[in-house]
Amino acid sequence: MMIRTNSSLARVIALWAGLAGAAWLTAGEPVFALPTGAPVELGFAPGGLAKTEKFLRAEIEAKHYAGAVWLIAREGKIAAHGATGLRDLEAKRPMTEDTIFRIFSMTKPVTVVTALTLMEEGRLRLDDPVSRYLPALAQPQVLVGGTADAPQFAAAERPITIRHLLTHTSGYGYDIFAIEPLKTFWTRAKVGEAASLGDFVAKVAKVPLAHQPGARWTYGVNLDLLAAVIEKITGQTTGSVMQARIFAPLGMTETGFSVPAAAIPRIAKTYRRAAAGGFETDLPMQRLIAADGSLRARAFDEGGSGLFSTLRDYTRFAQMLLNGGELEGVRVLSRKSVELMSANHVTHLPPANDPWTPPGFGFGVSVRIDGAYAANSLGSPGQYGWQGYATTYFTVDPRERMIALLLVQHQPYNEDGLFEHFADTVYGAMAK
Repeated sequence: MMIRTNSSLARVIALWAGLAGAAWLTAGEPVFALPTGAPVELGFAPGGLAKTEKFLRAEIEAKHYAGAVWLIAREGKIAAHGATGLRDLEAKRPMTEDTIFRIFSMTKPVTVVTALTLMEEGRLRLDDPVSRYLPALAQPQVLVGGTADAPQFAAAERPITIRHLLTHTSGYGYDIFAIEPLKTFWTRAKVGEAASLGDFVAKVAKVPLAHQPGARWTYGVNLDLLAAVIEKITGQTTGSVMQARIFAPLGMTETGFSVPAAAIPRIAKTYRRAAAGGFETDLPMQRLIAADGSLRARAFDEGGSGLFSTLRDYTRFAQMLLNGGELEGVRVLSRKSVELMSANHVTHLPPANDPWTPPGFGFGVSVRIDGAYAANSLGSPGQYGWQGYATTYFTVDPRERMIALLLVQHQPYNEDGLFEHFADTVYGAMAK
């Protein structure tokens, strides 16, 4: 495992004492994720970032969303941050900066970083066949026609590789996005009922691919399969590996696949707009409570969507990426690995014919490419990041030395283009 330190050695040693799990708090405002700085000194126009806060507060007051937290940092210093609205409407609990969020697919970049640390140790290669670690995926079939009861298959022309998992080009999608007849295969395999990561892999193996491996981008269970690879290589759960290699070194004390009972009141509920006005609960949390009173998203460590986190913790993860794999003297990943992760790996693929496929994609993150035609908000070429199913967002902008995060718990995802409006207020505040 690679953790290189200098002046932060004492802090890291202290953190290692808690490697068995995150040191979740029960109340109180969190320690700032990074130092703070004056917005003007960080290149923003005087009062410019007030537009971000004004926009978000107006969205909450209009009852478009129940609550939100946000943060903008540049040159390693926080320029603006805040919280507004409620995290629990029924209990009237306010949204605060120590609120815990189910980050769904913002788990994916964390899983990618974990896998890349193994690659740096020579324990994993990008072009390794996934079947080397997960034999159940050795002979995938591609669905090319027919019906669910009379399907037409073709053998995969090449093995599914680690690279395919990292770039969502394996051919495995998600059941919720699948169309018939492929959707019936997902339903019959009962992938959503998997009781363990091994069971999950076995059930996915029963589902045919939507296309030949490497032929196009299809968003799906790829990072969950990568988590199974991580567990196979290390002999540990994905959460344990993340804790040792990422969370503890970076001081991410409130990120993990489960939340202890004492911290559950700080979790933001997920809402959707009700037809009659106001909100109704979506994804009720009581369905996720375990026997010991802790809360998990799934029975196993789901590498594609299972993490809970806070604004402070994920800010530290994003800043580590912006710094080229290092934060406060602690190196989690090499600069070259971050460069590879954030490069566009889908330039060779045919243009997508749907609005969901990002113009550029790296390893677990979308990548903004040159050309105004590909832009739907203000930003920079080379900017990268990802979002979560319940409307969570982060972006890393190497050109502007900036990160920005917006965490909400709302369905449908990114309703009314919330992320794009947020980005426009942030970039619109820049003076230099």
